[in-house]
Amino acid sequence: MPLTLAEGRQAVKLARQVIEAHVRRTSPGKEPRLPPVFAEKRGVFVTLNKLDSGAKALRGCIGYSQPIKPLADAIKDVAVYASEDPRFPYPVLPEELDSIVVEVSVLTLPRVLKPARRADLPSLIRLGVDGVVMSGRGTSGLFLPQVATEQGWDRETYLSEACLKAGLPPDAWLDPGTAVEVFQAEVFGEDRPRGEVARVEPGK
Repeated sequence: MPLTLAEGRQAVKLARQVIEAHVRRTSPGKEPRLPPVFAEKRGVFVTLNKLDSGAKALRGCIGYSQPIKPLADAIKDVAVYASEDPRFPYPVLPEELDSIVVEVSVLTLPRVLKPARRADLPSLIRLGVDGVVMSGRGTSGLFLPQVATEQGWDRETYLSEACLKAGLPPDAWLDPGTAVEVFQAEVFGEDRPRGEVARVEPGK
């Protein structure tokens, strides 16, 4: 079932609460009573962007692509992980929190694309709607749906970049041995640090 805007706001508030407490090394306090959807197992990502002169720069993005935990527990896990994203030289610092914008993406189950011809794969991708998971040779890489539109990529570039993220050659998506999965996401994010939370439409 899709999340309501109120539930999306609660998801972002929970992520923010956990991040603030973890970074400041304080107690997160009492967790509010959450709607039943937070007890359902869902895949989820938490994305942290740092505002600098009005422009956003990625500061962390980690999640579970599969529904392995109840949504509330998954958000708490990946909120912490995102604040310590190993792609960055150091975890989020307390002095950065006032410039961090929090975004939560709740995922549908990935499904494998099986075109008659591998060259037809790009035509099956909906930019701004479909996230991509690229898997092969014992490795995998994932992009959330909003990444392609944020980067201005076309479909082939999107697939090639997903291959590179997985540590594969950029044309590995043409290889029948490479699994290409797509998923969708409901995205909710702050309009400013600790600000109002709205539903994010990646393609707009």
